[in-house]
Amino acid sequence: MKMPRSIYNWMSITGFILAVNSLVIIFILFLFSLISEESNSYMGLFIYIIVPGFLLIGLFMIPLGMLIKRRKKVAEGVSTEKWPVMDLNNNVQRNAMVRISIITVILLILSSVGSYQAFHYTESVEFCGTLCHKVMEPEYVTYQHSSHAQVKCVECHVGEGADWYVKSKLSGLYQVYSVLFKKYSQPIATPLHNLRPASETCERCHWPEKFYSQKLRNQRSFLTDEGNTEWDISLLMKIGPEHSALGLTEGIHWHINPDIRIEYIASTRNRESIPWVRLTNIKTGEVKIYTDEENQIDQAAMDTLEFRKMDCMDCHTRPSHNYMSAPNYIDVAMTAGKIPTDLPWIKLAAMEALKYPYETKVQAQQEIYTTMVNFYKDEYPEIYRTEFTRIQNAIKVVLNEYGKNTFPYMKADASQYPDHIGHLETEGCFRCHSDRHKTQQGESISKDCNICHSILAQGPSTQLQKVPLASTMEFIHPVNIRGAEKTALCSDCHNVLYE
Repeated sequence: MKMPRSIYNWMSITGFILAVNSLVIIFILFLFSLISEESNSYMGLFIYIIVPGFLLIGLFMIPLGMLIKRRKKVAEGVSTEKWPVMDLNNNVQRNAMVRISIITVILLILSSVGSYQAFHYTESVEFCGTLCHKVMEPEYVTYQHSSHAQVKCVECHVGEGADWYVKSKLSGLYQVYSVLFKKYSQPIATPLHNLRPASETCERCHWPEKFYSQKLRNQRSFLTDEGNTEWDISLLMKIGPEHSALGLTEGIHWHINPDIRIEYIASTRNRESIPWVRLTNIKTGEVKIYTDEENQIDQAAMDTLEFRKMDCMDCHTRPSHNYMSAPNYIDVAMTAGKIPTDLPWIKLAAMEALKYPYETKVQAQQEIYTTMVNFYKDEYPEIYRTEFTRIQNAIKVVLNEYGKNTFPYMKADASQYPDHIGHLETEGCFRCHSDRHKTQQGESISKDCNICHSILAQGPSTQLQKVPLASTMEFIHPVNIRGAEKTALCSDCHNVLYE
């Protein structure tokens, strides 16, 4: 069976060449990916998305060129071509039809396998985290050091169901456009207001009915004195009731009790300021509305602001992309033994080097190194002379920890992505638990720390003060601040948010 004369045009021939070359390239890259021991996100992008795109374009150009040529001939009144007549009794035509059918089936199988692989590739952590390297580097690096590092990105950001899958891909197209034309913000603004509700993602694994009782949390930090004095605190976190059998009747996770609905209005896009809260008891129908006495808003303003039902993400703001502040990650490194605690003044030296933002990674590495070296060289030359090797090793750890938590290009760090579990570096719990949020009857959302935790032990490791399990003690600030810890918020001094 001869090919129709209409196929002999520049567009169809170009499409044929493009399709054949694309198919060969896909085959070669696929074989190379099987042989290669290292995973490469860009190779996957070419194998399953970019090159198949050119293959489809080439296949589309073949009939398009034929159609254009046929119409041109008809318009000129010189076309005598008709649709080809196939006679399966003719051996030549029958053999040609068999060959075409076999090729078509093979192409269908290859396209199905390719589409399936493309789907899985676009759902992979590698695709989400490494393709747009500079833009997604902060999220990818912090994700790798989180408690959800074995959970795929799509399981939280997309979840189950075709509707959210389609939404995520449409959103992804805009993100590709933003990266290509540098339309993205630095840092990327949070919280994400189009994020899927936690009840459809987080609660697939973390059941509200299966939250447990109180939990002991031990925390260690170090002071910025000569001996890097260790300061320990043990908190009994009341995430649930005293006994798990009592369910969500009390405790921190009471906020997501299925019988309770908490809604709020935030007066800022980042949800740091919450002037209005409504509590509804679904079983009894009782409704309580709390308004911030120092941050009143009228009805007209309320109608323009975000109205949101509280869920896991309102407290667990950084469940998989947790950026630690400098004091925090240095304490963690010292606790883990990566930075020697017996090296005099090392905590202060690190804090001096990390207290200012840097414009680039290179500048950060140079300035942190220089600042810490000069700290010892200028202030404590004897320590510098005798402990030079240990100082150098400690600086390497500081630089490594800085690199895991701060990303100058995207301006991403703990100051831009606060974690609202607690209230040390941001207002966190105190956004609502302020004693200022009151009903018309005068009932307030309590600021009492003992609602959420009891202090069982605190102080230097050599002079640790303790109380029995059923008791608590008043918080002792590691440094004397003349009682300010009783009236001020922790975040007033420890604030990591940019003003």
